[in-house]
Amino acid sequence: VQLQASGGGLVQLGGSLRLSCEASGFSLDYYAIGWLRQAPGKEREEISCISSYDGSTTYANSVKSRFTISKDRAKNTVYLQMNSLKPEDTAVYYCATPRPPYRDQCSDGIPFGSGGQGTLVTVSS
Repeated sequence: VQLQASGGGLVQLGGSLRLSCEASGFSLDYYAIGWLRQAPGKEREEISCISSYDGSTTYANSVKSRFTISKDRAKNTVYLQMNSLKPEDTAVYYCATPRPPYRDQCSDGIPFGSGGQGTLVTVSS
């Protein structure tokens, strides 16, 4: 059971990136996926989540209207399209499933697992 985040890189202010979260060993048809990020010296924060129960999505206020989460069931992959990037978006981005007993829905405050290896996003000004 593994999640692998990829797609990070260096981008200028206002630029875009698309992150991918590929799952192996299990189906994303049965698990919600959250994108989280951790900036240097800060705690990890949840920024978006997509439910496997009904496809609903959630976003942190800091990324709402700029980021879009989506899922490709055939590829068992979740994406995070990030537009209008700002220097404060600089962080390591992770994808993770909710900790039990949570599984397929996104609700405020649910805990997430550690996820796999993150991908670094750096936004320069």
